Amino acid sequence: MAPTPDTTVTDEDLVVLAEQLGRPPRGVVGIAARCVCGRPLVVRTAPRLDDGTPFPTTYYLTCPPAVAAVSTLEASGVMKELTARLADDEELAAGHRRAHEAYLADREALGHVEEIDGVSAGGMPTRVKCLHVLVGHALAAGPGVNPVGDEALAMIGDEWRPDRCTC
Repeated sequence: MAPTPDTTVTDEDLVVLAEQLGRPPRGVVGIAARCVCGRPLVVRTAPRLDDGTPFPTTYYLTCPPAVAAVSTLEASGVMKELTARLADDEELAAGHRRAHEAYLADREALGHVEEIDGVSAGGMPTRVKCLHVLVGHALAAGPGVNPVGDEALAMIGDEWRPDRCTC
């Protein structure tokens, strides 16, 4: 069972998010996952920003040490390897498709945006394009919902883990 997203976004959360992102946060509708210290880890974002821009990235990883760890993993070329595995590993591919459907359902619950209808994020359902999105989804939805995100979390476990604060 996935954790219930925290729909409360406090003024303090917005200050922390601006600090984490280096800019004012946009479209935040909830804190989807928090660090063990309570600071935002993943935000839940509206599918259409205030300026009208469609925004398919529902789950946005914000914690700088987590972002850095995932960036290092991406730089290692693992996305190409994971995409190749999707072609060979039917169980992983099926899990990736289910993650895509779950992501779409979560975004649709926030509102329908025609321009991005059926388009999730992170390369789902056919490839691995952005591990930041997949890890953010895995952290927000809980273990087992996004298997590629779960694998990426395991790969960065020596550098960053959700069960210890590195804020």
